[in-house]
Amino acid sequence: MPPSDTDPGDDEGADSDAPNSNAPDPDTPDPDATDESGRTIREERSLTPMRRTIAKRLSESYRNAVHVTASREIDAEALLAAAESADDRLDVDVSLIDLVLGAVSGALEAHPAFNATYEDETHRLYAEHNVGIAVDVDAGLVAPVVRDLGSLTLAEQVAERRRLTEAVRSGDYSMADLRGATFTVTNLGVLGVDSFTPVINPPEVAILGVGRLREHATPGEDGVEFRRRITFDLSFDHRVVDGADAARFLGTLAEHTQNAAQFVPGK
Repeated sequence: MPPSDTDPGDDEGADSDAPNSNAPDPDTPDPDATDESGRTIREERSLTPMRRTIAKRLSESYRNAVHVTASREIDAEALLAAAESADDRLDVDVSLIDLVLGAVSGALEAHPAFNATYEDETHRLYAEHNVGIAVDVDAGLVAPVVRDLGSLTLAEQVAERRRLTEAVRSGDYSMADLRGATFTVTNLGVLGVDSFTPVINPPEVAILGVGRLREHATPGEDGVEFRRRITFDLSFDHRVVDGADAARFLGTLAEHTQNAAQFVPGK
């Protein structure tokens, strides 16, 4: 979620006299302090401005949107092969998520109701696929936006995603980098999570969660073979789209994922 400016009133009301060096830190309770239930308080933390913004946006999302999550597990072998092939053909290091973004753009093109926002009782569908990429930083979570994803070559997309990711992690970004998303992708698979329920970033209509790769034993021509699979979790606002719409979106996403070679130049 994008950070907010610091509230100018945060420090108002402080004693104007010189600080008392013996005064306890307000966020560090007495080591013997307990709450009304007798639990010893280890630490008390005030929310940072960014964390307050995240809390506000998540509360807004759950208060307004009708969250439903649909999940689909997909064979990822073609996706991995395409990433390896793209690595060999391009001068940039292509990751799995880069190919997933190509598949997401294809699914958004086929199902434009998800490339949208909903506010003021209006469902607005957009021509460009402006996809927010959730990035974990020390202060919380931000989602820089890869703009007009569908118009970019794979090399351009990889370069832009990396630029944005590095910018937010270094703190060298502007609010313009975080605005204007029409859909968001969040990847907890890199942290070992199999599947989860992502929270919609309002006023967007949907968000896609990407889980980790897992090996599964499947029947093959010569007996059992192990194939890697990945889970996609699509949270959507049921006020605007239905479960059947989400199922069709995931079906199209699966088709593009399993035909990921289409995103590799020269294939």
